[in-house]
Amino acid sequence: MNVSQGAVHPVEAPPLQTEGAGNVPLPRVRMKDLQGMPGTVGGLALRVSQLLFAVVALSVMATTSDFPSVTAFCYLVAAAGFQSLWSLVLAILDGYALLVGRRLQNPRVVSLFAVGDGVTLAGALIAFFAGSTVTSTLTFAAACASAGITVLIGNDLGACGKNHCTEFETATAMAFLSWFTALPSFLLNFWSLASR
Repeated sequence: MNVSQGAVHPVEAPPLQTEGAGNVPLPRVRMKDLQGMPGTVGGLALRVSQLLFAVVALSVMATTSDFPSVTAFCYLVAAAGFQSLWSLVLAILDGYALLVGRRLQNPRVVSLFAVGDGVTLAGALIAFFAGSTVTSTLTFAAACASAGITVLIGNDLGACGKNHCTEFETATAMAFLSWFTALPSFLLNFWSLASR
């Protein structure tokens, strides 16, 4: 039987380049700032839209007289309030970063959101990630709970005549829209954290 024998030809690894020509250190490669990341125009637009949708959900739900009687609606008001505050603070920070032309990944600027001494850049990015995670999760859970109660009141009980179904549906829709605009911020913060 004629079988060809495989041959292995060793390949040498290229030498590591720690310094460029003339002992000049090579520049660090940074991830591109994608629109939607903190400190970009897209990030500012996402934060402002999160803020607007959360404020509308909060104000519509809070203006109804019977929202305190349902725990899910109280939860929606609390989550929308928290989302509003978080989005407002980060929108202000994004606007500041755009006005002065600085990257938001600067540890001194980003560390405003981290608590504790000796915070590093990774710790500050974790604070962004944790804040976005908490607010998006709370908003989504509150919107889902409110949607369930709204469907129960409207479709199953048929009690829209004596309740504020339109306001409940509007507030729930605005909470979902706030979550939809928080989701890209969360994902881009996660990507920024994972790429460090």
